[in-house]
Amino acid sequence: MKKSNIILIGMPGAGKSTVGVVLAKKLGYGFVDADLVIQSWEGKLLHEIIEERGVEGFWMLEEAVGESIEAERTVIATGGSAVYGESAMKHYRQIGTVVYLSLPLADIRERLGDLAQRGVTLKEGQDLDALYAERLPLYERYADITVDCGEMPLRKIVERIAAMCR
Repeated sequence: MKKSNIILIGMPGAGKSTVGVVLAKKLGYGFVDADLVIQSWEGKLLHEIIEERGVEGFWMLEEAVGESIEAERTVIATGGSAVYGESAMKHYRQIGTVVYLSLPLADIRERLGDLAQRGVTLKEGQDLDALYAERLPLYERYADITVDCGEMPLRKIVERIAAMCR
């Protein structure tokens, strides 16, 4: 399969789902939100799945969902913790261009609100600062393209990704 998809990665609150929908419309692509696929598979909300399975159990499920996605001409918004699943990330890189939506920690904090209700996978005793520090190198490692979304309006972000992925 050729790399006809665009896969969005980044922290929770970075705008993967919002950017993904608008980008898909602009390009005439389909759109898949991996978090919604997870919820559909389980029939539960993300935070309920995390409570039930624990952080590592959720990551295993997220990886299975990522590996199962087969698409063409589709924008795929991954969950923020998708980068913990090495085989899913390898699959994403085979089927598309991985775009990291980079956003400063202060902006992430402002957007997120209640982390538990948001379905953010935090290890015992971990706070947002530690989570950001842990994930940043993973996002950078898997990204084919990085887009700095700080101070940039949605329209500009979408235009930049569309131009870079042509």
